[in-house]
Amino acid sequence: MEPIVIRVRENGPLLILGAVKVVDHLGNEFTVPAGKDAIALCRCGQSKNKPFCDGSHRVCGFVAVEIARPAQADQR
Repeated sequence: MEPIVIRVRENGPLLILGAVKVVDHLGNEFTVPAGKDAIALCRCGQSKNKPFCDGSHRVCGFVAVEIARPAQADQR
């Protein structure tokens, strides 16, 4: 089974590729937008459609440019 891929978008949402189920802290399922290969989860906190992104990060000045550090080669 292939792992689910979550892309951290520069100054934007978390983009989750593939079929997923999104649930709240009580286990209730959110309705995921139909017919899409990916969903975007809000990171800026300004979305009117939380937990999903509505593009508010573009106008609220959200800045997040985290990058993953390359794995270090085994140095034996």
